[in-house]
Amino acid sequence: MRRIELLAPARDLETGRQAILHGADAVYIGGPGFGARQAAGNSLEDIAALCAFAKPYGVRIYVTVNTLIYEDELREVESLTQSLYQCGVSALIVQDLALLRLDCPLPLHASTQMDNRSPEKARLLQQLGYEQMVLARELSLDEIRAIHAAAPEITLEAFVHGALCVSYSGRCQASQHCFQRSANRGQCAQFCRLAFDLVDADGRILEHDRHLLSLRDMNRSASLEEMIDAGVSSFKIEGRLKDVAYVKNVTAYYRRELDRIIARRSDLERSSQGEHTFQFTPNPERSFNRHFTEYFLHGRQGDEHCHYTPKAIGEPIGKVQTTGSGWIDVRLLPGVALANGDGLCFFDADHRLQGFRVNRAEGSRVFLVGSVPAGLSLATPLFRNQDAALDARLSKPSAERRMPLDIVLTDDLLEQTYELARTPQEENIRRQMSRLGDTPYYLRSLDIRFSQNWFIPSSHLAALKRKIVSPSPSEPPAELRHPSPCREGENAPAVKDALATFRGNLPSLQGEGWRSSAGGSDGEGLEMGGGLSNHLAREVAAALGLSMPTALEVGSNDEPLMRCRYCLRHALGQCPRETGHAPSWREPLALRLPDGRSFPLKFDCSRCEMLVLPS
Repeated sequence: MRRIELLAPARDLETGRQAILHGADAVYIGGPGFGARQAAGNSLEDIAALCAFAKPYGVRIYVTVNTLIYEDELREVESLTQSLYQCGVSALIVQDLALLRLDCPLPLHASTQMDNRSPEKARLLQQLGYEQMVLARELSLDEIRAIHAAAPEITLEAFVHGALCVSYSGRCQASQHCFQRSANRGQCAQFCRLAFDLVDADGRILEHDRHLLSLRDMNRSASLEEMIDAGVSSFKIEGRLKDVAYVKNVTAYYRRELDRIIARRSDLERSSQGEHTFQFTPNPERSFNRHFTEYFLHGRQGDEHCHYTPKAIGEPIGKVQTTGSGWIDVRLLPGVALANGDGLCFFDADHRLQGFRVNRAEGSRVFLVGSVPAGLSLATPLFRNQDAALDARLSKPSAERRMPLDIVLTDDLLEQTYELARTPQEENIRRQMSRLGDTPYYLRSLDIRFSQNWFIPSSHLAALKRKIVSPSPSEPPAELRHPSPCREGENAPAVKDALATFRGNLPSLQGEGWRSSAGGSDGEGLEMGGGLSNHLAREVAAALGLSMPTALEVGSNDEPLMRCRYCLRHALGQCPRETGHAPSWREPLALRLPDGRSFPLKFDCSRCEMLVLPS
């Protein structure tokens, strides 16, 4: 039986709890430091509280330690991993190779920041002892299938929803280069959401003031079963900076979609327990989104970008029918109902996103705060990027997660001797045992097998019930108590010894389509994310025979600022492979910021990639 995991984000303890109540099988969250979303850190006390909350449901808690680690931080990170182990954390999501050499008691998951997009990379990570691998977002179903075939023992985790980075994760140096804010240190400045001019070799402006690197948001809900069949077992929702309403809505939506698949397939099961009741209808279009794309899952479709705005656009609601003084009538799409306080938006004639607030909604008539915005003409499509009714619903308790409890009461459970009762006690016993309050359980069946009609006071029955339903004190799961065999320690071989098997398997990897960025026949050039920022990572890379650059954060390198599968040639209809001829402009092209900084573009058609180079 294959276990399927829905993995939800949490920016804090309360969001994590709500993710669990709304259907998550696992939650990933930042700890006190070293997470790739610096603004989403949490104390050890909150991590421990979330682990305790998750335990009755069998939900796993993963903590992100997925930044590059500096030399003077190694022992701090080592201490942190041991503290997280004591909190009851299930695994760490990591980027830096140094974690393989630190005394870390927890299983490791290879972060998408490690640039995980090839069969040989998956085989390497499997050999190193990583339990789970977060795939690059850019992979197609065929590529995922090939990775699963090459490394069937490592669990494949794939993003299915949320914001997209235009660069391969871990391969972006733009924030560090331009703003001294490292994406690989949790400080991404969102260079890819900025507005640029696109300039050709003759200085002509081909596109003016457009968000040329800004992508739509991912939504792969229509392809979940195809992803399962390709080898994905963990389905990840992006969003550790998103608010709790977003996490509630999107998690509940994917819980429902995955449950439908699991219910009709005998080879699949959930990886946690619980039955869910939602007090709303989940719909991801009603939460923050820049419109959706499946992003290369079925190949290059041309629907990846959103050049006109990096902001939320939301769900389509209809078109303007008539306008008046301070009001508009909307031809609403079926099923759409507007509410006071909704935020609506539209694109004007210059493709600029404009927005306004609904002061009062009366059916299809909308009364505005102030006058009708300029540029809002008849038949203009309207979108709702803030849903007041849904926000109000999600600001309150909106889901329950309960587990069925089947209780058999026998004399063995009693801690003292009781007198015989003069009247039947079954009704009172059932009443007391069914009062499960705010526990995660509901009473499905109660079998009373006491040898006699004992008189048991209600307070004693309540104590017995608490003993049955209360989880044991939080402690690290037993399977986490043994370090991965690739790590150094008293009972584990050194990294170099553990890697011998991998290097011995290189000929078989070559037979499966081994590709090295350096064109070599061994491990040299196998692409990794981030770069090297400490001596332990350099030692691991040397043991593997990997040619990895020094991280820009601690030195310099010749790496591009971004390496992208997304391509502006293709987005603008100038792909030579598809048109059969060279682009109409003269290259090289460059992206230019309003402050004059210019970033040349290079197109590597042999790999179907676009590179953004330093200014």
